[in-house]
Amino acid sequence: MTSSVSGHDPSSILLVGTGKWVDQFGSVLETRTDTTVQRARAESAAFDVVRSHTLDCIVLGYVLDDTTGLDLLETLDHESTALPVVFATDVGTEAVASEAIGAGATDYVVLTDSSEQEMDTLVARTDQAIRTARQTVTRRDRARQFDAIFTDSRTATWVLDPDGSLVRANQTAREMVETNVDSLVGNPFWTLPWWSQAEKQKTEVRQLLDQALGGTFANAVVPQSTHLESPRMVDLSVRPVEDERGELVSVVVDGVDVTERVELERDLRRSEELHRVTLNNMTDTVLMTDESGEYTYVCPNVHFIFGYTAEEIRELGTIDDLLGHDLFDRDELAKEGVLKNIECTAVDKIGREHTLLVNVREVSIQDGTLLFSCRDITKRKQREEALATLHRTARDFLYAETHGEIAQHVVEDTPSVLNLDASAVYLFDAETNALQPVVHSAAMRALHGPLSTLRTDSETLPGHSFVEDKVLFCDDVHEMDRFENRASELRSVAYIPLGSHGVFVVGSERVGVFDEVTRELADLLAATAEAALDRVSRESQLREQDRTLQTQNEQLTALNRINEIIREIDQALVEAETRAEIDHTVCELLTGDDRLRFAWVGTVDSTTNTVEPRAWAGTERGYLDSQTFAIDAEAVEPAGRTADTGDVTLVSNVAAGLRDEPWRKDALSRDYLSVLSIPLVYNDLLHGVLTVYGPTRDAFDDTAKAVLSELGETIASALSAIERKNALLTTSMTRLKFAVDDPSFVLSRLATDANCTLSYQGGVQQSSEGSYVFVTVDGSPVEAVAATASELISVDDVQQISADAEGGVLRLRFAQPFLALELADHGAIFRQATAAPDQTVLVVDIPDSIDVRTITQLVDETFSTAELQSKQTLDQSIERDLYTRFLDKLTERQLEVIQTAYYSGYFESPRENTGKEVAETLGISPPAFYSHVRTVQRKLFSTFFENHELPAAARRTVE
Repeated sequence: MTSSVSGHDPSSILLVGTGKWVDQFGSVLETRTDTTVQRARAESAAFDVVRSHTLDCIVLGYVLDDTTGLDLLETLDHESTALPVVFATDVGTEAVASEAIGAGATDYVVLTDSSEQEMDTLVARTDQAIRTARQTVTRRDRARQFDAIFTDSRTATWVLDPDGSLVRANQTAREMVETNVDSLVGNPFWTLPWWSQAEKQKTEVRQLLDQALGGTFANAVVPQSTHLESPRMVDLSVRPVEDERGELVSVVVDGVDVTERVELERDLRRSEELHRVTLNNMTDTVLMTDESGEYTYVCPNVHFIFGYTAEEIRELGTIDDLLGHDLFDRDELAKEGVLKNIECTAVDKIGREHTLLVNVREVSIQDGTLLFSCRDITKRKQREEALATLHRTARDFLYAETHGEIAQHVVEDTPSVLNLDASAVYLFDAETNALQPVVHSAAMRALHGPLSTLRTDSETLPGHSFVEDKVLFCDDVHEMDRFENRASELRSVAYIPLGSHGVFVVGSERVGVFDEVTRELADLLAATAEAALDRVSRESQLREQDRTLQTQNEQLTALNRINEIIREIDQALVEAETRAEIDHTVCELLTGDDRLRFAWVGTVDSTTNTVEPRAWAGTERGYLDSQTFAIDAEAVEPAGRTADTGDVTLVSNVAAGLRDEPWRKDALSRDYLSVLSIPLVYNDLLHGVLTVYGPTRDAFDDTAKAVLSELGETIASALSAIERKNALLTTSMTRLKFAVDDPSFVLSRLATDANCTLSYQGGVQQSSEGSYVFVTVDGSPVEAVAATASELISVDDVQQISADAEGGVLRLRFAQPFLALELADHGAIFRQATAAPDQTVLVVDIPDSIDVRTITQLVDETFSTAELQSKQTLDQSIERDLYTRFLDKLTERQLEVIQTAYYSGYFESPRENTGKEVAETLGISPPAFYSHVRTVQRKLFSTFFENHELPAAARRTVE
């Protein structure tokens, strides 16, 4: 007898039907098995049981109270397809059986007499149905489990044939490669692109697969080839899959990415190795003792601090012999568990004292109960003390005002900062381009001797350090090629550049004193000194800039004052009517509001060779009467020197050379502290000398000098304009006749080269292209003279106006202004010029308002040789008045046209040139030429006849 119908766990069966066999089968089940039996006679009751109980099988009869078993079977098939149904009936036929199986019945049993044999058959068939259903569920669950595993996104899964070829791969595996996986089906697993094509790796995967094909689970971590620098590590698990007969049907391979785990394991191994190396090489020393102080562990690196080996430490005794007694309070340690940063001192194997920071902790490691970690802070203490001193040094630097003071502080504080006595500071002197040893310690002098000035080159160690901006730490300076003093007792020496300021030198008679801390502190001391030197340089530069700015402001103020004066003078010059008005106005404006102490204008007197005052203003106090202003390049009074040289003369400090030049004493007594004398020159003609005296030294800087020099030119131009104006209003003229011998004069040169006589006929014009002059040619063909003129550099253009057998008329264009224009600028008229190969004669008319000596001087300065042959007084009032009025009515173009026509012989009878020919010479049309001629003629006649009553001279002229 089994415990259940299925022979496994107790079953739960629902009996549905009204036949006699139902009760009989239920009793058999209840008495012979542990099966739980539920009964129902109608369809609704059956569904209530199905919904409220967990059933393993339904045994269904054909006859029910409210329907048939077939109808209920169809409904049950929709409700639960997994529940097995055994259709049992005592009224069945083959058709009913077929219909029941078609409706979803698991099995069909025909009962004829409900005998015990039939009940046994029904029990067996029911048991079989339950077993089959359970196996189906198990297979379905396993399939679901496999599908869940196969689709796991964290695990790559491959299914292989028994020969090791690929059948399929899940999505995770597919994403591990870029190849189309479907194209790989049927290929041996160890040849697939998931694995490197290296023979070693292919062999490793093949061995795993061979082990699984032999029926054994295999596992290994293999690298997977990727495009990354380091391969992905995959943990492969290979499982054989067998059927019920134990035959191999497939192989399942699972792959999990364990790259991170592998890296962690590798890092862990490295960390363990690092800890071992660190423990052996760290400078902190770890010791463990028992309660009595006996060592239970000594760190292998104990020699770093104490110089002893671990065995020697143990032989010394207890830890109290090493670190001292009463290092800590045991009760306090018991309370706190750990005591940190206990400072103590200990002596190493060679007797050096070390400052230690000790941490004590309670532990329970083997026999040890106390753990001591010792850190050597000797260098840190040294650094702290040095930094404290360096801080005081930096504070002292704040009050230093010179580079020398800073250098002194550096040398004085070097022993306390670096524990070295020999030091010196070289500072760079830009003027001498040398390193000067400004400060040195007594120990430096005793060990090294006197320090000398060094050139800024790489021949010496200080010079090399400075030029290359390179820090040099020499454990033994005598081994250095550039070391200049082999008799020095110095051994360890450091050379540290102080930026662009110099070099800091520190040393000792011992070898190798520059450890890491000393080097660091030396660099800090030098850097602090360099920053202080930079500050002093900046402050010095700022003070210099302030002084420069103040000076510039003062100069700007003075310049503004001068510009104001210039504007006032320019306005006054425009309004002035006479020369005297200009002179007096200039002097008064220059000295107004105490701008300048004194100013005067003088005239050059060539007869006495002195400068004679003609106007002055300001505080004169008899100064002009006290001096004789001789014209001489060696003259001491600035006015005479300027009159001779024609250059501006500046005396910035009158007090300088007081006893050498008497005029200075007279000037100082009147508070003239500086002097500026300016020539009044216009067109190279001197109109006088303006001399001004300042109330302070250096009253005239370069700007003021330049501005006042330009003022001199403006004043001279105004004076020249006054002279020209007066010349126009003057009827009385002085005619001067000069004999000139100067081959540079263009007319003389042309007459000589062409072997002819040239006569200037007037009509000079100045245009943007140059000066135009009409000349008559006599004694040579005009064509030959024109050809010769075109070869002269000073002649830009030659035009033949008229020609005859003996000569003709030429119009010459000069690149430089003609002499007639320069004379006109000074009010004189260039009346006539006749140039022959042997001599040139000039005739100049000078109005009475103009000093004849001025024009004579101009002619003398223009020509290398100029001899005055005659001087004649003329009265040209009527002629000048008519001529001037006529010229005022003409335009420049009209004057050019009428002059060209005249010299072309257009007005001769018969005409030498027609109007058309003259028009071609001028480059205009004939109608335009005739229009200009008629206009000029009309203006001439209107000027001559515009007064109804002509003066007697004019009437005589007309008659």
